[in-house]
Amino acid sequence: MKFFFLIISFFFLLSLINAANATQSILITHSGKMDNVVFDGKWTDGLEWKESSWDKLSSPNGDTLHIRSAHQGDSIYILLDVVGEKNIDHISDRAIVCIDGLNDKTSIPGVDDYCFLASLDGKQGFVYQGGSSLALNGYFKKITKADGFIGVGGKSDQYDKYSQIPHASFEFKIPLNLFGRSDVYGFYVLVYDASGNQYYSWPEGIFPDSPFDIPSPNNWGNLVSPDKSIPEFNLPILALVPAIFLVIYFTQMKKLGLVKYNKTKCKVISRK
Repeated sequence: MKFFFLIISFFFLLSLINAANATQSILITHSGKMDNVVFDGKWTDGLEWKESSWDKLSSPNGDTLHIRSAHQGDSIYILLDVVGEKNIDHISDRAIVCIDGLNDKTSIPGVDDYCFLASLDGKQGFVYQGGSSLALNGYFKKITKADGFIGVGGKSDQYDKYSQIPHASFEFKIPLNLFGRSDVYGFYVLVYDASGNQYYSWPEGIFPDSPFDIPSPNNWGNLVSPDKSIPEFNLPILALVPAIFLVIYFTQMKKLGLVKYNKTKCKVISRK
């Protein structure tokens, strides 16, 4: 009976993993170092973004976009390191990070959908909120009050973890008070290289019709999850499986009277 219960639990966990993988997800981690970030649009030193999760996108021609993400306090921190973008264009090169606060994946952006724009060498970025009635603007409108938001682009160079050849990179500090706290957000990233008229996106291959368009939230992936600390490795759900099985095992042992507990530790006293 115990063995049957463990098998059912195992397949239930596999179904959860498959469901999570059905929609692409970026797993964000908690960091206690993000308040030390200097927002100059690049790696200010070699340790600046070390305590953050890492996702790598590679295009067929070998260009690469590195996404670093972390959360601390009331903010989400994102670094977009565009190693393949070496033809740097002042202001014209730009990056957008979008967050769907309700993760409802609507076809038309609502008031819970936000996009954050940074331009290369721009002094400050812009915030756009869905819910506009103007289809011409993609149903987004620029908002002027977004306390705590920072979005800057720069030229990453000697301290960059991935390449010391100068290339475009973008840093974002996104305040959670705009859309509230959640375990899972809708999430989208777009970087535009003006000189090559080339896009980099996450999820991969989700491109706009023009540099000023934003794909509908129903095409965005997931950001999981600023209220839970997720370590930096692939498929962290799999790492939970042994722990869950240990909990199940000792629970069953306790029910059968084979485990004795005291105040500080438990000990297996016999096995059948």
